Amino acid sequence: MEELDGEPAVTVIPGVNSKKNQMCFDWGPGEMLVCETSFSKKEKSEMVPSCPFIYIIRKDVDVYSQILRKLFNESHGIFLGLQRIDEELTGKSRKSQLVRVSKNYRSVIRACMEEMHQVAIAAKDPASGRQFSSQVSILSAMELIWNLCEILFIEVAPAGHLLLHLLDWVRLHVCEVDSLSADVLGSENPSNHDSFWNLVTILVLQGRLDEARQMLSKEADASPASAGICRIMGDLMRTMPILSPGNTQTLTELELKWQHWHEECERYLQDSTFATNPHLESLLKIMLGDEAALLEQKELLSNWYHFLVTRLLYSNPTVKPIDLHYYAQSSLDLFLGGESSPEPLDNILLAAFEFDIHQVIKECSIALSNWWFVAHLTDLLDHCKLLQSHNLYFGSNMREFLLLEYASGLFAHPSLWQLGVDYFDYCPKLGRVSLELHIERIPLNTEQKALKVLRICEQRQMTEQVRSICKILAMKAVRNNRLGSALSWSIRAKDAAFATLVSDRFLRDYCERGCFSDLDLIDNLGPAMMLSDRLTFLGKYREFHHMYGEKRFADAASLLLSLMTSRIAPRSFWMTLLTDALPLLEQKQVIFSAEQTYELMQCLEDLTSRRPVRGESDIQQLQVIFTSGLMVPHGGGKRLPLSQTSPSLQKHWLLWTHVPLFPLTCVIHTPPSFRRK
Repeated sequence: MEELDGEPAVTVIPGVNSKKNQMCFDWGPGEMLVCETSFSKKEKSEMVPSCPFIYIIRKDVDVYSQILRKLFNESHGIFLGLQRIDEELTGKSRKSQLVRVSKNYRSVIRACMEEMHQVAIAAKDPASGRQFSSQVSILSAMELIWNLCEILFIEVAPAGHLLLHLLDWVRLHVCEVDSLSADVLGSENPSNHDSFWNLVTILVLQGRLDEARQMLSKEADASPASAGICRIMGDLMRTMPILSPGNTQTLTELELKWQHWHEECERYLQDSTFATNPHLESLLKIMLGDEAALLEQKELLSNWYHFLVTRLLYSNPTVKPIDLHYYAQSSLDLFLGGESSPEPLDNILLAAFEFDIHQVIKECSIALSNWWFVAHLTDLLDHCKLLQSHNLYFGSNMREFLLLEYASGLFAHPSLWQLGVDYFDYCPKLGRVSLELHIERIPLNTEQKALKVLRICEQRQMTEQVRSICKILAMKAVRNNRLGSALSWSIRAKDAAFATLVSDRFLRDYCERGCFSDLDLIDNLGPAMMLSDRLTFLGKYREFHHMYGEKRFADAASLLLSLMTSRIAPRSFWMTLLTDALPLLEQKQVIFSAEQTYELMQCLEDLTSRRPVRGESDIQQLQVIFTSGLMVPHGGGKRLPLSQTSPSLQKHWLLWTHVPLFPLTCVIHTPPSFRRK
């Protein structure tokens, strides 16, 4: 039966008293907004809030750290490289690549930890210094856990070599000995330094026996009386059998040599060879693996896992991975001695020594402040084929769930969201759906950011999101009266309705101003003008102006007439089109044929008969339009008020408006004389 998680801990928001005030909240992409809704009466006519604060609670505050941002950026590249590892690679080549990836992750953690440490030292504010120091501790713990997981799960070191890796692990993470060594060796007489024997003891505890022998030689030089026993101790350290990386001896041979060496140490202890020097006798007991002697050095060991590795070194150097959990649990119990309970880090390391990967990930998810660690570690372990059998009850596996959580946290940041996109891409089950939901919530503050989002959506063929983003940008452009940009976005969104709306705005502005804005866009619509009838009309009407400006009057007249007879032009624009026909009628040569003229008359009759204004005749309505500044073509795509044109054109316009009152046959039979008047 699957273990059920307990209820999450209650987080108390500073300054908020839920018993006194009513609070409301709303979740954003990565934060929660809390505000007060309870108002108290100060006077009958005045309602005031008792607490004028709004609280913002972020789900993942680490994404806002400048130093941790480098961690996220650097690890993003490593993550992508890991996903591209050829699945065909097997055996040692694949394993070596995975180990290399793990070391790359650890190097990024360590680099950020060192930078954070420098910032903590340089911090002028004590509170900031404590905060940075706390972050250093977290990063150090992360690297400690990752390094152990690398040894146990990725490298899978066998017996003998396992202890060598664990020794390197302890030496890397218990580094106070280096500063202590520099301090002792920098003194005039190292053997008389107060910390001399502490240094020698730490070196022995970490298995650095060559360095310990060098320190003992200094003691022998300074104290001839103890030179003999120092030399004996040095020989014991030199002859201790350890399986080195390049050594070809078998574990059986190593165990036999180690047993003979251990018996020799026992004889020296029984003979009281080092009784005259308590420090050397204590070192001998440590080298014999005496648990009591080791526990006496608890302050120098500093933690139980250092005690564990030292204990294994001097009692069972060929320990098998399967036996680690026994030694780990007993070492933890012995070191703590019932005086304190295990910390979260202790539980995580203990779970690792028990080879319980899922428990390691669960404990890390609870203890650490962000999802970066568990997401990347789980992904790496998944590539090692260690998590294939563990699926979650809601349809996703552990790797994908943690990557989704981490990517969601990145989307809360104004720029790191771009990294989150790639993490969603490598979540095969729920990644695309999650990306679609998150990308719709990105605030499009600038057009540059909008273009980035749009490019991401287009690359992934997210049609609905592309359309939605383009609509948003088109609406913003319309509000700012940037019609060219609005039309461009509506075309990109393939939104016929909005393209029609923007085209109407273009036509309305043209009627008011007498010229088109954004001519380059309209002139280069190309196939995009087929998106909507109104856009087609806009493009064709602009083409009519080109023909008129180039004095291709016959072609212009045919196009103008086709725009009306095909009913592609909005009826509200017909009077403008009819007025555009006037300069063509004024030409000396015949432009419109009799049939075309008849069609113009029919359009004018339809317009005047279907658009009456209450209380006015058709003639009165058209006269009002004329006196209010009707515009006619004036070349180059511009228009002038009819009142500013030639008297001849104004006279033709008046005749034109009177045409529907005369029999149509009269006009059809006399177009030349009509044009000559």
